[in-house]
Amino acid sequence: MLFKPKSVRTHFSGLIFFQNYQRNLWVKPSHRYGKYNEEDDDDKDPKLRNTKENQLDHFYLYKSKGQHLLTNTRILDAIVRRSNIKPTDTVLEIGPGTGNLTVKLLEAAEKVVAVEIDKRMVDVLHKRVAENGLQERLNVICKDAMKVEFPQFDLVVANIPYGISSPLIAKLVYGRNPFRSATLLLQKEFARRLLAEPGDSEFNRLAVNVNLVADVEFVMDVSKREFLPCPKVDSSVVIIRPKPELPDVNLNEWRAFTRTCFGKKNKTLGATFKQKKKVMQLLKLAKTTSLNKENPPTGNNYECDEYYDGKYEDEDTDGEEFFASSTSDLEMNLFKEKIVGILRKSGFEDKRPSKVSNEDLLHLLSLFNHAGIYFHDHVKPNDLGNANAAYLS
Repeated sequence: MLFKPKSVRTHFSGLIFFQNYQRNLWVKPSHRYGKYNEEDDDDKDPKLRNTKENQLDHFYLYKSKGQHLLTNTRILDAIVRRSNIKPTDTVLEIGPGTGNLTVKLLEAAEKVVAVEIDKRMVDVLHKRVAENGLQERLNVICKDAMKVEFPQFDLVVANIPYGISSPLIAKLVYGRNPFRSATLLLQKEFARRLLAEPGDSEFNRLAVNVNLVADVEFVMDVSKREFLPCPKVDSSVVIIRPKPELPDVNLNEWRAFTRTCFGKKNKTLGATFKQKKKVMQLLKLAKTTSLNKENPPTGNNYECDEYYDGKYEDEDTDGEEFFASSTSDLEMNLFKEKIVGILRKSGFEDKRPSKVSNEDLLHLLSLFNHAGIYFHDHVKPNDLGNANAAYLS
């Protein structure tokens, strides 16, 4: 049986594209998953390291570090087009890799700020941009995107490493830098969770917390075959647009509240709030907050720490044991009845958080706060630096 010449032409066209843009990249497969570590760039095998030193134009792509390069020019063009970039815009790109998307962004925007942790990628990126005569409009920051403070920007357009999707989105939508939109290429499953609505099986705390401050639009799916190296899953492009008007709620309080509600999203709210440990935590917070009159938990504190995940409430086990031993059963029962009474009177006792809208959750939080029930310890400092952004997961 003869093969059609078309498949041969496709094969060679793919080789030509690879030689023009990615000829210096090797793929190093890995079954390990984790965050990027610069120390991993130095291979433990001396022979292999010497080979790499003698062939400076070649380097590995690490799957375990999320280094998957989008090579389809049609999709790259579509991403730039849907981003609605103005000639006066400064675009922030996280994880530019070898510059497939960066070059197209530079052609559309006034300036591109690219944040890339891999020094090898930065060298290739500088060389490629210089070949296109666009180096004066590119600012490369060779640091960890989760640790660096972003400069001012108008838009975000990026094919981000899947491993930092949740904390990066948190840093953007809860950060201090105002921006018009963020066009992001994400893992397909993660994008579905981000787009989920109340009642959907994928509805979760991620969607709740992002939807409070931003709208998310689905753009398109992208096959895993469009990447080099090929990942195990497909991707999706979404656009996140910050809302022009934000609700009057303290964000630390809101995130601690949703953390409680969605700890077991298929449990009823009544079952969640009746747990003895949760009642004790809320009683302790109620007493602490009532003493801290100088920092009330009201108002839209949008410059709070974007990485806070409420973990301090769960880690102070010694304090909880002491508090429990010094609290009478009567006081605990009265406080529990107060919580259940609010849930019952407002019709939330038998509802599951996975089916409750943001408007209803905001209403319930307001009822709790007005009754002196709080979820965030406002005595604790908000500036937690590089703490984990697990509150979006």
